[in-house]
Amino acid sequence: MSSNVGIVVVSHSPKIAEGLKDLIGQVMSDIPLETAGGTEDGEIGTSIDKIINAMEKADQGKGVLLFYDIGSAKMNAEMAIEMNETEQAILFDGPLVEGAYVAAVESGMGKSLQEVHDAVKKSV
Repeated sequence: MSSNVGIVVVSHSPKIAEGLKDLIGQVMSDIPLETAGGTEDGEIGTSIDKIINAMEKADQGKGVLLFYDIGSAKMNAEMAIEMNETEQAILFDGPLVEGAYVAAVESGMGKSLQEVHDAVKKSV
């Protein structure tokens, strides 16, 4: 089990989500980072089921911090958090790329979910 906070990237575009995962993976490869990009059939949009699945995979004991790109991604992430009550999760309202990147670095330091969230909030 990882001792790091998980990160979930929610984007309308599967390519954006995977690209951000690749970018972060170049610096922090041991962070539990999952993506929920696009709809179930790979189209532009978001999927609550994909978000829930990503949360479950990324949460390895310390909770997850979710990042989203636009509008309905935020709404679907909020609904996924509500539907998945057993997860300890925080939705970050701020820049997707910079926020997720900083969160990965902070998570890699072994910080708690709230500490990672607070550090991201201060830095972006």
